[in-house]
Amino acid sequence: MKVIQITAFSGYGCTGRIVEAISKKVVENNGQAIIAWGRTNSVTDKKITTYRIGNNLNVIFHLIKARLFDRAGFGSKIATKKLIRFISNNNPDIIHLHIIHGYYINIKLLFEFLKKTKIQVVWTFHDCWAFTGHCPYFEIKKCDKWKKLCKDCPEKKHHPKSLFWDSSKKNYIDKYKLYANYNNLTIVTPSVWLSKLVKQSFLKDAKIKIINNGIDLSKFYKRNKTAIKSDKKIVLGVSSVWGPEKGFDDFVKLSQDLPQEYQIVMVGLSKKKLKQLPKNIIGIKRTNNIEELAEYYSAAFVFLNLTYSDNYPTTNLEAIACGTPVITYNTGGSVEIVKSTGYGKIVEQGDLKSIVDALEEIDSIRNIKYDLKELDQEIKFEEYYELYEELLKNE
Repeated sequence: MKVIQITAFSGYGCTGRIVEAISKKVVENNGQAIIAWGRTNSVTDKKITTYRIGNNLNVIFHLIKARLFDRAGFGSKIATKKLIRFISNNNPDIIHLHIIHGYYINIKLLFEFLKKTKIQVVWTFHDCWAFTGHCPYFEIKKCDKWKKLCKDCPEKKHHPKSLFWDSSKKNYIDKYKLYANYNNLTIVTPSVWLSKLVKQSFLKDAKIKIINNGIDLSKFYKRNKTAIKSDKKIVLGVSSVWGPEKGFDDFVKLSQDLPQEYQIVMVGLSKKKLKQLPKNIIGIKRTNNIEELAEYYSAAFVFLNLTYSDNYPTTNLEAIACGTPVITYNTGGSVEIVKSTGYGKIVEQGDLKSIVDALEEIDSIRNIKYDLKELDQEIKFEEYYELYEELLKNE
């Protein structure tokens, strides 16, 4: 079996690690794994073939098009034509899509090609961008235009940011035409929450399967090292990108109300965000070092996920695997692993008082036993391989 995965990030960040793990699963089953990536790659396993889609200049021109005309996903024609030739030359059995809105690929050219080849396509939705006219998430604005027709997008100034034009209506119609009635497409959602949204969108008739995200339990486990030097109880936040939608502002507000026994530590900050932190918060730069991340999780009293929009965040899984309970906002699929394991608390978005109250209850759940199988990528990503086999068997 030959599988080509197409993604913005390969081996880097939460999604990139998922892509790499799926590739390793294909190799373990004597298949051939290829990752076509557009933005960042850190995969070094020689058994996995990697291919760069375009280059940095291609990304810059695509980004400019998105900023000016709100056409993220409709640039990168030359890079996509080269990718299509690469796919044709390799003749894969399965093409597996991940994040394709990172300014590196042209979805019109890609899907027109895929429909002609009749290759089985699996598309893992890591957010909602596939069925909206602009945004990856719409919860913050409580917008439901995506159910009928996107227009006058309230998230135009947010990723993928458009400075002037609003093309959300055209984007929505173009996406509908490209893949709403695509028979060889199977959509995978990591959360029940996202599968329910897909069933309300123009993709409601597509084949949909839920496969939860998983993590590498040989790397994420309880460490004894003290990665964070503090005599206080560490309240940890981790994100690859920090902004209001990931709770940055709420962490700052919370730091003013926390009892003295707690210390907030935020990991994944850019230089700009580090400068914006008050002195009572410890800020740590972005890292892709898993050993380092596991040490941060292990040192924490609690992991705090104040996201306003998320699918099935692996940060929650990583914290739990390292023996650290999770407090999360009642957001999207972020609550699902907390509910299934019982290893944490759920509070309503923006309710900082309830967070403080929940901190006082964390010790009472610390000894709860949960099944590690719920976190294990070996089990979760075996489901992907079984899906591949099923699709090829039914051809």
